[in-house]
Amino acid sequence: MSVPPPSRIQLATRPEALTLAVGETALIVVDMQNAYASPGGYTDLAGFDIGGAAAVAGRIAATLSAARAAGMMVVYFQNGWDPAYREAGGPLSPNTLKSNALKTMRRRPELQGQLLARGGWDYELIDGLKPEPSDFVLPKTRYSGFTGTTLDSMLRSRGIRNLVLTGIATNVCVESTLRDAFFHEYFAVLLEDGCHQVGPRFVHDATVYNAETFFGWVTTTGDFTRALGLATTP
Repeated sequence: MSVPPPSRIQLATRPEALTLAVGETALIVVDMQNAYASPGGYTDLAGFDIGGAAAVAGRIAATLSAARAAGMMVVYFQNGWDPAYREAGGPLSPNTLKSNALKTMRRRPELQGQLLARGGWDYELIDGLKPEPSDFVLPKTRYSGFTGTTLDSMLRSRGIRNLVLTGIATNVCVESTLRDAFFHEYFAVLLEDGCHQVGPRFVHDATVYNAETFFGWVTTTGDFTRALGLATTP
């Protein structure tokens, strides 16, 4: 039986355009959880601005619809730890000292066990971006989606060579995953308006610069979804 050729998209990326095979590309949705995107979540309680998260979620939802319709692999990440926070690291772990969620709970003991604990509301993906049965959901305990997960083997076993990244936070978990994708020999594309930063706008812009100049390519959600609608077979 002959196998039909893969559909391809011509993607308007910076610094140069890319041609990607849909079947070799995965859409990665990073940490779109209540913790990071909802009022009353960890990021909000820690004092970070989440005002732009709802608009980003809307653009990601449109991107997901287009990717699924094209038959593209979709991978969600959920960041957090076991309810006892053993996975967050021991006393010698820098994560124990640097995690803003852990620092917030140390500062506000009444929140202990509520922030980024698996099984709790804070850990759950937001209502507007629930995964479908065909999607993959991977838990992760560190910023990068490659650290301590099965992501790399899962992608390679399915012939995935290209990653398109969206989510929260541009300058932390998204950028960490994008950098590791480069080091693992993946072609990584950042959807610059499909990500929300933690902190001031300049940190988002710095990640866009890093992606475009050093670690991958950059495009918009609109350009990506339009390209999927114009997918062709060679």
